Amino acid sequence: MTDPLHVTMQHAAAGDADADDGEKYLQGRHVTLVTAEGVTHHPPRERLERMRDDHTFFWLDVHEPLPSDVANLADVMHLHPLVLEDLAEFGQRPKVDTYGDHALVVAFGAATDEDQLVEVHSVVGPTWLITLHRDDCVAFPPLYRRIERGARPAGPLQALYRVLDALTDSFFPLLEAWDERVDEIQNEIFAEPRDEHMREVFAVKRRLIGVRRVVSPQRDVFAQLAAGTVDLPALDQDSRRYFRDVYDHMIRLADMVDTQRDLLTGVIDVYLGMVGNRRDQVMKQLTLIATIFMPLTFITGFFGQNFGWMEAGIGSWWAFAVASLAQLGVLVGAVLTFRRRGWM
Repeated sequence: MTDPLHVTMQHAAAGDADADDGEKYLQGRHVTLVTAEGVTHHPPRERLERMRDDHTFFWLDVHEPLPSDVANLADVMHLHPLVLEDLAEFGQRPKVDTYGDHALVVAFGAATDEDQLVEVHSVVGPTWLITLHRDDCVAFPPLYRRIERGARPAGPLQALYRVLDALTDSFFPLLEAWDERVDEIQNEIFAEPRDEHMREVFAVKRRLIGVRRVVSPQRDVFAQLAAGTVDLPALDQDSRRYFRDVYDHMIRLADMVDTQRDLLTGVIDVYLGMVGNRRDQVMKQLTLIATIFMPLTFITGFFGQNFGWMEAGIGSWWAFAVASLAQLGVLVGAVLTFRRRGWM
């Protein structure tokens, strides 16, 4: 799978001016540092310590961090042991925890892997933000491009807002693509329902359930940030306005998820209805055929009895003609009756 960070960013870690000539300090697949000067890669430990001691803002993003990377960051940034434990364990629910001068925020965004979710752990401090994720994060490359064009965050809370806003907005293209595909499937079902339609619908439904499982608690987390009930470092009234904006996006996202879930349920009902209607049509046709041939079978069966006195009376050609006309009359009468009643 092509890494979107690698495609988007034009800097290579080996040629970055801020990288060590020897072994890199952080061994993650991609380590990106955002400062007031711009975007660089694989910064040395000394630069992080210097910026920490000088209270200079920076945002450090680590893609596919190793356990040693988490331990090194915890040592440099003096992170709480519980933060270190959470950073090492992925597969958590969205949450926000505070630990004195820093806080941990776990949030999700859209990804390009099988479950199409990326879990991002953000640690925000007085002057810095650290984000870690194992999967490709499609929300970050556009954010890096905006920062390189000059739209740099002024502080850690503004950087956290941009991260959470980008993660939330990354879901909308995914849901819109699903919505368009579900509409196409519904039109195809009206034309000719097939088993492949249901397999695809249930595949989308499984992914939607996964998104819904993280959207609901993430909406609650953003509500706490918007209301200011969480004591983030340097959180003020102006910062809460930004988090309220993300919370509004999250509400709209949750509504879209619920709407698409109802739409998928409707598509399943349409498929079952179309299949049932087709089955009813087949049964109706078979019933009409059986009903038409029922009196003919009775006539031929009755007069086909092998009694001698019956055979003596039907030996002439006119007897055959009368029997044939009688059967034809029964057939025409049945067809006319069915047509009059709208059964054919």
